[in-house]
Amino acid sequence: MNESNPPQSDVRMRGFTRRLTVEDALAWLDAHLELMDAEPLPLSRAAGRVLATTITSDVDVPGFDRATMDGYAVVADSTEGASSYNRLTLTAIGDSRPGRPFDSAIATGQAVRIMTGAPMPSGADAVLPAEWIEVGSELPGTLPATISALATVSPGKNVGRRGEDVVRGTVLFEPGRVLRPQDLGVLSSVGIGEVQVVRKPRVRLAVTGNELLPSGSQPRDYRIADANGPMLAALIERDGGQVDFPGLVPDTEEAILGALHADADVVVVSGGSSVGLEDFAPGLLARHGELAVHGIAMRPSSPTGFGRLGPRLVFLLPGNPVSCLCAYDFFAGRAIRARGGRDKAWPYRSIRGQLTRKISSPVGRLDYARVRVNQTAVEPLAVGGASILSSTTRADGFVIVPADSEGFAAGADVDVWLYG
Repeated sequence: MNESNPPQSDVRMRGFTRRLTVEDALAWLDAHLELMDAEPLPLSRAAGRVLATTITSDVDVPGFDRATMDGYAVVADSTEGASSYNRLTLTAIGDSRPGRPFDSAIATGQAVRIMTGAPMPSGADAVLPAEWIEVGSELPGTLPATISALATVSPGKNVGRRGEDVVRGTVLFEPGRVLRPQDLGVLSSVGIGEVQVVRKPRVRLAVTGNELLPSGSQPRDYRIADANGPMLAALIERDGGQVDFPGLVPDTEEAILGALHADADVVVVSGGSSVGLEDFAPGLLARHGELAVHGIAMRPSSPTGFGRLGPRLVFLLPGNPVSCLCAYDFFAGRAIRARGGRDKAWPYRSIRGQLTRKISSPVGRLDYARVRVNQTAVEPLAVGGASILSSTTRADGFVIVPADSEGFAAGADVDVWLYG
């Protein structure tokens, strides 16, 4: 994008003289995506967070050889030839239990009763399972004087070796990993109780429009309930952002400028980004910061803008709900994911399907077409209709028609990005 040719800051009632390509808009954005700094977090709060550092184990897990079955620890040679028809007698000399090892050595012909997870006694190299022994009539829990081996075990049988789970010096996780519950278990097993994670971007959500009522309100007269607020808040949280959404913002320059100056890493404004008389946000951003992008060759979301105000990235999203959703996913969501250490690509699964009828699109404009999917059949629902949010709930996903294409013919194979 040509930095010396910034977008026209006041297009109210004039329209856009030019529109950037999606590629040029993304190029500016990607050049301004700085990773957030790191913060320490206890494991109890680290699930779903993005790791900021490399983690290497300082210990072996387990740190000792241990039994993997209940039974008797033995010298394997002591059981050679044992069977149900050739019982071999072994002398029981003690117990080994989890956290309470047998503290003497074991010799050939001896056995130590052992529980799963308990340390192997010195000299023992196998565990004879409880099912493969016979004991006398001693009371349960009483250590018998002798046991009878009913089967042969080989060296190492039913023994978990030191370091079989984690070897000291192993790199467990690299920066950028989104920590899962099982990851926390591994971290705890090597003695780590706190990790450095990428700080969540603080996102100020400013939904503008004097016609709006708070979300959940009953629409009345010529006013409508806010749909973008709850939708965007959920998307921001999905993408790892920390949402600040104190309420609707009036369509006044003073109120919108206050939102732009919020104590946040990213500001997302919904509404007031187009060419109407009360679309103040682009001009305010241009005068007080940098309006790097305004007007993009895509449908919907053409009036999208973004830039910077001090340390903040600012996104101006259209008020029409489908345009708002599309612009968020293409631009604002990408920034929030990247700044928080996550993959900046769409968090959607894609499948390949075949169109049931054509999708038409003019060359020079990217189109976002909502579609329904039935197995491999892809039915187009809408390309236009930027205010028809229910088109996204009837749809299973969307197809992107690139700017250099006139669309796709019926029967064409297309990539579908699935909403859920």
